[in-house]
Amino acid sequence: MSLNFIQIILVLIVAFFAGMEGILDEFEFHQPVIACTLIGLVTGTLGPCLVLGGQLQLIAMGWANIGAAVAPDAALASVASAIILVLGGKGQEGVSAAIGLAIPLAVAGLLLTTLVRTITTGVVHIMDKAAEEGSFAKIDLWQYIAICLQGLRIAIPAGLILAVGAGPVKAMLDAMPAWLTGGLTVGGGMVVAVGYAMVINMMATREVWPFFAIGFVLGTVSEITLIGLGAIGLSLAMIYLALSKVGGGSSSNGSGNGGSGDPVGDIIDNY
Repeated sequence: MSLNFIQIILVLIVAFFAGMEGILDEFEFHQPVIACTLIGLVTGTLGPCLVLGGQLQLIAMGWANIGAAVAPDAALASVASAIILVLGGKGQEGVSAAIGLAIPLAVAGLLLTTLVRTITTGVVHIMDKAAEEGSFAKIDLWQYIAICLQGLRIAIPAGLILAVGAGPVKAMLDAMPAWLTGGLTVGGGMVVAVGYAMVINMMATREVWPFFAIGFVLGTVSEITLIGLGAIGLSLAMIYLALSKVGGGSSSNGSGNGGSGDPVGDIIDNY
């Protein structure tokens, strides 16, 4: 699939904002489900990109910066894989291959984010000098420059992929042998399963396991639509909140009279 000039500009804008949001975390444009959906929206391939973003989001849920360890770059993985999916022109059939390519792209994005963060270390020193001079205008200017560098971190690779064009990308995907595309499909499914496992591991408490079991069983009933499942989930949440107000909160002193009335909240507070 070839993109026109307006679509290319819009994709670059989405990539730029995704790069900035990887640091700002205000509008969450760097999250796969949002970044891929926006690219699908501006390129007219909303369905496949939405599926790609949803599956990548399950993987990215397990990515987090811990201390000096930087997580894989979800923004680059989302933008680059979505562009490859769009240019490949295979629609939803190319989602598995795009997910398989997204993981190494996310790891490669670590090099770019390390480079940009190293550069912005020098920017911080410039801002320190501006602070000594009492120049708030310079501080604001260099702050914008540093944030724009984060945007270019994703926009430049996106532009390079777009510059390659639809033909070579499609040829690359078509040249993949069946064993490789099949392996990417299996690997993509395994990575999604790992993402599910990470999310479940984070919510694995006595209080929420029953809700997970109920949702898992209801999810197997094909007659229930997503809207129906959403209504059931909302109802269960309201029942949980109503019961937590009645009592049952855990107490740190073991008397049973303390706690906030929200068992999960008490666990988080104690943790």
